[in-house]
Amino acid sequence: MSYKILVVDDEVDIVELIKDYFEMNNYEVLAAYSGKQALSLIERSPDIILLDINLPDIDGLQICKKIRNYVSAPILFLTAKVEEKDKIIGFGAGGDDYIVKPFSLDELKARVSAHLRRQERKNTYSKKKFIGNIVIDYGLKCVFFDDKKLPFVKKEFEIIEFLSLNINQVFDKERIYDCVWGYDGEGDSSVVSEHIRRIRVKLSKVSDKKYIETVWGIGYRWIG
Repeated sequence: MSYKILVVDDEVDIVELIKDYFEMNNYEVLAAYSGKQALSLIERSPDIILLDINLPDIDGLQICKKIRNYVSAPILFLTAKVEEKDKIIGFGAGGDDYIVKPFSLDELKARVSAHLRRQERKNTYSKKKFIGNIVIDYGLKCVFFDDKKLPFVKKEFEIIEFLSLNINQVFDKERIYDCVWGYDGEGDSSVVSEHIRRIRVKLSKVSDKKYIETVWGIGYRWIG
């Protein structure tokens, strides 16, 4: 598997050195020389981020705080020096590790590999969403309420999965049908309303909370 690594540093030589080294080791490398560039490249979903703290436009700590709630990729700070108080601030901002300059490329690669392995394990065992007393387990394709499994059939779960992974986004019946049944599905979007009705009935038996909202004239959304 080829991992995607984002390297952010205003020192061009360092970025190029890291880029050449990791590309030789079969990584895809995204290079950024400013905070603004980094924020635009984060949209390409890197697997791990090497982030210089002292950037010319946006402080690396600020970038980390800004993206941490939306990006699960490990973030490793690059810094010329680090004291215990700096580590506390960095970890508080959402960073996962510190790499002190100058560093060995082999050590850097070992650190990167370790964090990627840890992230893979996390992704494998943590494909869950907790919404109040509801737990949606995307790996097992099950929904639990207070640890009790709810009796959703395959298409009902797939609708829950699609909507809950896109919380607060409104989708019309046609979009839901295409995404759940596929473009080659034999039928029409009218079945979506019936499936959502059944989902609501099953959820209403265990909770008074409304999870799927009808946006009249538009479609449906999962309420965050």
